[in-house]
Amino acid sequence: MSKKKRQTSGLFKEYFTIFFLVILVSFTVLGGSLIVFARNYFRDEKIKLLSENAENISQSVAQMVGSNYATQYPTNTALMICGDLTTVSGAIDADFFICNTEGKVIYCQEMRRGDMVLYTGDCIIHNKIRIPQDILQTLGSKSYSGTTTLKGSLSSKNFVYATAVKIDDAPVAYVVGMQPVMESLKPYILAILRMFGISALITLAVAFVAVYFMSYELTRPLRQMSEATKRYAEGDFSMRIQVDGRNEMADLAKAFNSMAKDLASLESSRRSFVANVSHELKTPMTTIGGFIDGILDGTIEKDQQEHYLRIVSDEVKRLHRLVVSMLNLSKIEAGELALKRRDFDVSEMIFRTILGFEQLIEQKGFEITGLENMQSVIISGDEDLLTQVVYNLIDNAVKFTPEGGEIHFDVVHDMQKVYVSIRNSGKGVSSEEIERIFERFYKVDKSRSYDVKGAGLGLYITKSIVEMHGGSIKASSLENQYTEFSFWLPIHAENM
Repeated sequence: MSKKKRQTSGLFKEYFTIFFLVILVSFTVLGGSLIVFARNYFRDEKIKLLSENAENISQSVAQMVGSNYATQYPTNTALMICGDLTTVSGAIDADFFICNTEGKVIYCQEMRRGDMVLYTGDCIIHNKIRIPQDILQTLGSKSYSGTTTLKGSLSSKNFVYATAVKIDDAPVAYVVGMQPVMESLKPYILAILRMFGISALITLAVAFVAVYFMSYELTRPLRQMSEATKRYAEGDFSMRIQVDGRNEMADLAKAFNSMAKDLASLESSRRSFVANVSHELKTPMTTIGGFIDGILDGTIEKDQQEHYLRIVSDEVKRLHRLVVSMLNLSKIEAGELALKRRDFDVSEMIFRTILGFEQLIEQKGFEITGLENMQSVIISGDEDLLTQVVYNLIDNAVKFTPEGGEIHFDVVHDMQKVYVSIRNSGKGVSSEEIERIFERFYKVDKSRSYDVKGAGLGLYITKSIVEMHGGSIKASSLENQYTEFSFWLPIHAENM
């Protein structure tokens, strides 16, 4: 019992672990993608904000520097420029400054204190900043944006946007706006991670519960199949798998149940076959042994010995037919039954086979019809095997036809095929049984049989032989009226 529990638990844990790992990896990828997209979005927004304010400052400075007021009052002009830089820098928490065409800072927010400009072109904070030559070349024709340290001028990476201050379309200075990446990005990313983490934990908790029950339900049919397989191995075919839904697992469960049903049927047939064969062998052997012993020890009088020897002969023939049927079954299933084809007359073969039942037909008073309409039909096939087919069908008709009943034969043909049918009156066979009548080991309900002898192999072998010749056989019946077996065969071997 503990072994079964471990196997079931292992299967469930394997599926649960796989599903949960897939979800966990998916959330990890989702979180990483979110950080990348958020960072890129934040960078674009910061650059956009820097660019809008830098362009405004550039236009304002161009107007002030290009006016006569700047020439008359340079100190006031510098005070206004530094004031604008201070206002804008404080408003968006950035650092805006103006440098000359050589990349040196000439105006910044630190130069203004109240209503005075303390110094110009020499800022303690910005005097180490130099705009690299490649950026200056870019600014000659267009603005610059990016994330950079200005080739080491800055201690850490900054979002940087720079644009030219133009007078008469000629750059006279450059407005530069920058903001440290980590100082601005870190709080933003941490806030996103915190929101994502809380949401992910809640989602993972829900997913954990869902995956647990989904894994349990998904493995339920597999656990049942594992348990059912063990029972089948012990010979118990009663267990069935519960089928839910219309997915692949449901199809597998249906196929498994169908297989179990077939195995149960086959096992039942096999047991019935063993019992029938044992009975079929035991009864004639007991009869043969008893009569021979009676003849040898003188118990049976001499004038009665011929009668009992005929009975012994019939029982020996019965044993022979049973053994031949079993050998043919073995050869058919092993694919070793080879056809010995030759041309012969089907109608003549049917006549000869009927003659073998002449005495029994007369005893039971059967009416044989249709023989007068049979025409000669030459086909290519194994005459011995096809004789066995006809023999089995006639024997079946004789067994199930009541005394005074009718057996009708019909043989017709066209250019390609010959059609043979044998119909007998009687109780008939139910629609449920007619569908299984060609299964090996299957025997019609004994309550319907006039002769319950046989091992349930005749019709199975008959069907196999007909199909080996490229033909087909079927059975039809109407209860309390008739049962009919009909088959067709190709006339020529090349028609197969």
